Amino acid sequence: MADRTVADLVVERLRAWHVPRAFGYPGAAIAPLVAALDAAGGDPEFVPARHEETAAFMATGHAKFTGEIGVCLATQGPSAVHLLNGLYDAKLDSKPVVAIVGEDVTGPLGGAHEEIGLSRLFGDVCHQFVRYGRTPEQVPGLLDQAFRTAAATRSPTCVVLPHALQLAAVPDPLPQTVGVVSATPGEPLARVLPHDGDLDAAASLLITGQRVAILVGQGAQHAADEIVELADRLGAGVATSLLGKPVLDERLPFHAGVLGEVGTTAAAQLMGGCDTLLLVGTTDPWTDWYPLPGQVRTIQIDIDGRRIGTRYPVDVALVGDAAETLRALLARVRERPQQQWRGVVEGAVDRWREAAAERAAAPADPVNPQLVLRELSARMPERAALAVDVGSVIYWYARHLQLPPGVRAQLCGTLGSMGCALPYAVAAKLARPDEPVMALLGDGAMQLNGLAELITVAHHWPEWRDPRLVVLVLNNRDQSGTGGGRQTGPAARRPDVPYAGWARLLGLHGVRVDRPELVGPAWDEVLAADRPSVLEAVVDPAVALDPPEPALADLRGLFADGDAARRVRERVLETQMTVEADDLV
Repeated sequence: MADRTVADLVVERLRAWHVPRAFGYPGAAIAPLVAALDAAGGDPEFVPARHEETAAFMATGHAKFTGEIGVCLATQGPSAVHLLNGLYDAKLDSKPVVAIVGEDVTGPLGGAHEEIGLSRLFGDVCHQFVRYGRTPEQVPGLLDQAFRTAAATRSPTCVVLPHALQLAAVPDPLPQTVGVVSATPGEPLARVLPHDGDLDAAASLLITGQRVAILVGQGAQHAADEIVELADRLGAGVATSLLGKPVLDERLPFHAGVLGEVGTTAAAQLMGGCDTLLLVGTTDPWTDWYPLPGQVRTIQIDIDGRRIGTRYPVDVALVGDAAETLRALLARVRERPQQQWRGVVEGAVDRWREAAAERAAAPADPVNPQLVLRELSARMPERAALAVDVGSVIYWYARHLQLPPGVRAQLCGTLGSMGCALPYAVAAKLARPDEPVMALLGDGAMQLNGLAELITVAHHWPEWRDPRLVVLVLNNRDQSGTGGGRQTGPAARRPDVPYAGWARLLGLHGVRVDRPELVGPAWDEVLAADRPSVLEAVVDPAVALDPPEPALADLRGLFADGDAARRVRERVLETQMTVEADDLV
């Protein structure tokens, strides 16, 4: 019987942490671990990607869609460098990922031609934990610490394992100094609640506020019921960050939609008219669309106190789990009998929804991309997973795709890296092969990573109980990256690719649409297909992105400093106290 090696020990440790699969790209320095995974019978499974960057995106996508710890593998040198983009995605969106990197520096001159200082390379993105394995005895505790740190800090960590160490025999018995403690990173590791005094102060602000707005982020993902109940008691309006879009049922009449450049006019108007702002699990970076400084009294709830006040001044900080903190507030907040503000908010929401329908119905050459997302909205499967890439597709997703409860949607929200959607979709589908998955991306993202990762889809799909993985490609051939018809010549035109044809070459289903009346039937076709599909929609690059104008935008430049800014702010606040609320929106 062959000796048990450190590579076998790593597989055992992954199994102990309930890791279902590791994503990576094989290479010589990580080959012993890949071989051990291949011998593990799929527990855990090794999923080879077409590129190390997409492997890291898959690991981060796994963490985002499941709440579990994602794992990716690579070798030293350029392979390790390619992991960084996906790991920064995990870091900036606070997701737990463990990167295991193989290193071989036993070349004839004492170093390998691919050698890069891995501690320094990963020192920023995995700043919570980067460690080298040196002896077999160290490895169990090292991996346990990496996983525990990733779970506790919701961030990526890195373990470097030399090639020779992976092949080393494990002593029997192995000295056991650290025991594995499995953790679920999607939940707080302990019950975290604010102090009673802070809860009382926050409740007082909410009770006395006449025009309450609630801004919801991804940190509120388990608090939807509590948010809706509090909004109903206060007659409040609700908006979300881009990452918070899946938290609430977007069909609610007081849901104003996404805030910010990609968002809705109703959300901007909600911020412009409110006098009290409750931030729940969000550090939305689009601060130009927040209320004017001094306009509102603000409460912020976050599980991580380091995030509070980083985007906007806060009057009351509540460090705690969103759902539990909201339940504590509900015990202190009575229902408001007069709710005129709610009517104002619902009027703004109705007007926005009418405007959005008109925008989607506007003629375009050949197809309006807004129409494509709107037609999907009526057909979105329940319990689906949705991966969204970077580009103009985010604008149409934010405004035109209403997410029903149960749909899980993820994007590279903070880093904003193109090329994430297909890797995310693969990770989501492997995690739940019996549920439909959709990826929304533009032709730029499809050319960047999507064409290659369709090969991964083609390899795995016969194993899936539900074969539906639908990839929407908005093909506008706009290489400028700006949208709205700003391309100025051949240099700004992306080479055209037969995306649906490429899918068919791989044995998948492909549909190309260049007429608006065929968009709905095309969605029906791909959603009913017996295999993964690519829906290529040839859309008009001249359709304007039209970011909503921030409320009171003409006053924002006056608030830099000085007495003049203070006097203008005072006049604005006096006006808000005397003008009817619906005049503000």
